[in-house]
Amino acid sequence: MSLSKFAVFVDLENCGAKAAMLNSILEKVKIRGDILLGKVYGYTDKYDDLKEVLLSNTFTVVPSIRYGISQKNNADIQLVIDALEVAYNNDLIDSFCIVSGDSDYVPLVGRLKSMGKFVLGISRSEAASNIFINACNEFQFLESVGKRNVEKPKRPRSTVNSEEMADESELNKLLTTVLEEQTDRDEIYASELKGTLLRLRPDFNEKAYGCPTFYKLLLKLSNRFGDLRVHNDNFDVMVGLTNTPDSGESIPQLTRDNWKEAFAAQIKAYKDGGFDRVNPSILKADIITAYPDFNERTIGFKRFSDVMKQLEKDGLVVVEMDEQKTMLIKLL
Repeated sequence: MSLSKFAVFVDLENCGAKAAMLNSILEKVKIRGDILLGKVYGYTDKYDDLKEVLLSNTFTVVPSIRYGISQKNNADIQLVIDALEVAYNNDLIDSFCIVSGDSDYVPLVGRLKSMGKFVLGISRSEAASNIFINACNEFQFLESVGKRNVEKPKRPRSTVNSEEMADESELNKLLTTVLEEQTDRDEIYASELKGTLLRLRPDFNEKAYGCPTFYKLLLKLSNRFGDLRVHNDNFDVMVGLTNTPDSGESIPQLTRDNWKEAFAAQIKAYKDGGFDRVNPSILKADIITAYPDFNERTIGFKRFSDVMKQLEKDGLVVVEMDEQKTMLIKLL
């Protein structure tokens, strides 16, 4: 399967990036293909913690020069110029990732699409324009790109070295994320999965996990965590996600007694990730990810907006409306 070749352009002022979040963005792109070129705009000293991520991914930095009231527009215009220059002069690049939600970039998206380029947009939900979202071939919210706080519980496993377990757990989560991104396929070749893994983790080696082959490592992770489905198909090793929970694993439930604790934990995760406001739909999606049977009525409400109003009364959020009359929640 041919891989997409990406150019990535990051508007730092719009995305408010932190190192962990930028890493998550780059992982999202690398799952789809190779990053051949990257630039960030609006760089200042407050983004010093991004240096290692930017240098290790060979990104070019366009600094922010503070002068006059049009300083933000200067960065926006430079991003558009650079993106179009790449589109016209670099035939290797067939895909663009624009990390911003500003509607000013809609004409750029239109021109890139007219040239046959694929455009992936990524932005905070509070800063994402509906016009920009709909213009992109694909759009992801930063809150969904980053690591989520709540997870499905796992049944107890046999005791192993804690450091080894942590390393394998992190690898298992990464492989699970890659497979979840394959929305058009139930399973992929193990060789393809390893190729994606090497783009995400160039230092990966299955021998570091005590396995002579990648196939043996996949079997080990499958037996330990139960998330991966591994089988041979005409001498090809195929990998997918398990469709049913492990036997004996209970599905978590939200009740009138525990729902506030779950919502408070997810809100804290957003705050820790550097978000001040989120779209309620993002919060609901993350809650459903952890609690698949969630329904407002089971916790005593008719609509999700009523849940938000209760959280506001409890001092966890403030319900706001943006210029497009879209509900946002300010995290307290």
